[in-house]
Amino acid sequence: MSLTQHAPDAMKEAGRRGIRFVGQRTARIRLLPDFLLVGTQRGGTTSLHRALAGHPAIVTPVHHKGVHYFDVSYDRGMEWYQGHFPVARLVRARTGHADLRAFESSGYYMHHPLAPERIATDLSGVRLLVVLRDPVERAYSAHRHEYVRGFETEESFERALELEPQRLAGEVERLLTDPSYQSVAHRHHSYLDRSYYAPQIRRLFELFGRERVHVLDSEAFFDRPEEEFDRVLDFLQVPRWHPPAFQRHNARPRSPMSPATRERLERHFEPHDAELSALLGRPLAWRGGR
Repeated sequence: MSLTQHAPDAMKEAGRRGIRFVGQRTARIRLLPDFLLVGTQRGGTTSLHRALAGHPAIVTPVHHKGVHYFDVSYDRGMEWYQGHFPVARLVRARTGHADLRAFESSGYYMHHPLAPERIATDLSGVRLLVVLRDPVERAYSAHRHEYVRGFETEESFERALELEPQRLAGEVERLLTDPSYQSVAHRHHSYLDRSYYAPQIRRLFELFGRERVHVLDSEAFFDRPEEEFDRVLDFLQVPRWHPPAFQRHNARPRSPMSPATRERLERHFEPHDAELSALLGRPLAWRGGR
């Protein structure tokens, strides 16, 4: 364990403030992202992020997996955002790669009602990666994740689903009318709403064009990681490379979902999955496609 891990919280926070201060003052000589991993939450984004972060021609923010600028920190400004990334000249000298790709990941970017438009405005030519997961499994996993982290008060998944409509009522409208507003409910209690993938993907296609959005299914990625990872690297236009092993990160132990709940949700998502399949022009891995 490092000395930094033993440091008091106040000292750690002071160190982070110092790093952010220096980063903001040197923002203009730092990299900006060439691509973003924009979602979905509990869809396998951490596993893909860590695999990509090991690539010799790819770099990440200095101290974060994701900066959360375009969703909850947009008021801080572009210099604050760019200050999180490495100094271009130094990282090129260290890696020996002149043509580097920088990126960050946020599972909330795709779902936040303002983030995609902000990205399209501020990052010209950026490419987007999207990892999707069986919407039923994603919703169940998200509930457990938020409960363990303390954002969800209801231990019962079924009760949380019952409360979701009233929790989310008016939240998108408030986010759209007040850009400084941060919605705990929209970010942490959107179990079914985040799993309605087709409208979110359609908005990305409209803003960025299909050629700049790559959508992969986490089931396919974990089943055939080398093949799916090669497709990602080809999309990003970087040399093919594989980590020593593809690992699954951030999995949480949980009890099985009620069979009745699973059956109800699978029926519920049938038309939504059909809409997504038609939009992507291919079958979905969690519906038996490859």
